[in-house]
Amino acid sequence: MTTPVCNSASTAVTVVFPSFTSYVRARGPVLLRTARSLTANPSDAEDLLQTALTKTYLAWERIEDHRALDGYVRRALVNTRTSQWRKRKVDEFSCEDLPEPDPVPAPDPAEQQVLRDAMWRAIVRLPDRQRAMVVLRYYEDLSEAQTAEVLGVSIGTVKSAVSRALGKLREDPELSQAA
Repeated sequence: MTTPVCNSASTAVTVVFPSFTSYVRARGPVLLRTARSLTANPSDAEDLLQTALTKTYLAWERIEDHRALDGYVRRALVNTRTSQWRKRKVDEFSCEDLPEPDPVPAPDPAEQQVLRDAMWRAIVRLPDRQRAMVVLRYYEDLSEAQTAEVLGVSIGTVKSAVSRALGKLREDPELSQAA
C-alpha cells in the first residue's frame, strides 16, 4: 500500500502516520475480503479499498477511537460503493427489432407417449391395493385423507402403501429404459 500524497496548488506534501501503515498491513487482507463482497470484480474491490483507505487516511487525526477503525473503514467502503453505484452509467441501445429468446426445445410427443405407456404398464404390475392408492393419489389427484376415506383405510396406510409403490416404480427396469 502506498502512502497517499496531499497535493496543494504548488507543492506536494507527504505526511506519514506509522500507525496507519501498521493498521493497513495488519487489517488489509480482511478489509479486501469485505471490499470483494461488495463488488463483482477483484480489481474493482482493490480500487474500492484504496479509495476507502484514502478517506480513512485523510481523517486519521480526527478519528478518536482507533479500536473502531474496522467499522470506520467498512462504512467508508459501503458509502463509496453506494456512491459508485448511484453514478454508474447505464447504456441504452435502441434497435429496430426486439431480440428473440432462444427457443426451448419442446419434448418429443412420441417419447412422452412411450414414457406414459411404460409408466402405466408398471402401475398395472403393482399389487391391487397399491395400484388403487397410486391411481387415486396421482391420477385422480386426491389427497391422502380423501384416498384413505375412499378406500376405508387410515391415512398412515395410504402413506406407507404409496411410498412402497413409488419405490417399486423407481426400480422398475422398463421405466429406467424409457427415461
